[in-house]
Amino acid sequence: MPTKGRRLEVDNALIPARAAPPSSRLAWNRWDLCWIVVVAALLCAGMLRSQGAFSYRWDWGSVWPYFVKTDVLTGQWAPNLLLQGLMTTLRLALWGMLIATLVGLIMGWMRNHARLLLRMVASAYVMTVRNIPPVVFVFIFVYFISNQFMPLLALDQRVSALPLAVQAFLSVLFGPTELINNFFLGLICLSVFSGAYVTEIVRAGLNAVPMGQAEAARSLGMTQTDVMIRVVWPQALRNVLPSLTGQFIQLIKDSSLVSLVSIQELSFMAQDVQVSTQRVFEVFVLTAVIYFCICFSLSQVFAYFERRHGREH
Repeated sequence: MPTKGRRLEVDNALIPARAAPPSSRLAWNRWDLCWIVVVAALLCAGMLRSQGAFSYRWDWGSVWPYFVKTDVLTGQWAPNLLLQGLMTTLRLALWGMLIATLVGLIMGWMRNHARLLLRMVASAYVMTVRNIPPVVFVFIFVYFISNQFMPLLALDQRVSALPLAVQAFLSVLFGPTELINNFFLGLICLSVFSGAYVTEIVRAGLNAVPMGQAEAARSLGMTQTDVMIRVVWPQALRNVLPSLTGQFIQLIKDSSLVSLVSIQELSFMAQDVQVSTQRVFEVFVLTAVIYFCICFSLSQVFAYFERRHGREH
């Protein structure tokens, strides 16, 4: 018995100790705090230097009224230019991501299809969009393509003929009805542009599913459609969710591109406010802070759901 006990002790001693899991809490040290203080000091010094070197005096009070205004007719508060542009940006991002996801699902499926023609069409779409600079793509799409089809649709005329209750509902979803043509023009442009990147995300997700999964499902007698719907797509979509959330945040920033073609989102409204107030730094610094707050908040929310999803699986 003593010999057996010593043998067990020796065997256990040969087993390496399991490393402790890393702490999920942020571990701050004095060097981190020092760097934060240095960066903050440099920012403050830059602002003070701008006042002396460029003779620029910061005046934030001239910018805040462009968020909310008082309606002359009703006497109530109403959104002003910057808040209107922010709502348009959020609408473009939300609807654009929904349409881009739909386009990406279809094109991603075509990229992995057995038929050569479908693969060539999807590949041509992805390669064309991804290899053209975004600014050039926006101008080409708007002035040479969309302007040929939007007048035929005549969305503004069709919407103006609808009942007032329906127009009010559409204004909540898509913004002011008198600008609905511009909104859909920017929405289609962003959806086509972002859809190419979603296509590659979906293609990578489909390729990440092991071939043995589909082969095992077919060996059980499942049809090709059932294999894709019940086996391949659920695993692929679970794999690409983190990348899709990142693309959604990217789409919020890419929405500023359509301001180049006079679509009244946040960046376009910021330019109008800058012209009206002649306060360049205040307007665009505030616009950058708004974009940062939205993107950073969404990234934290999506990171929380990813961690929770990882614990569940």
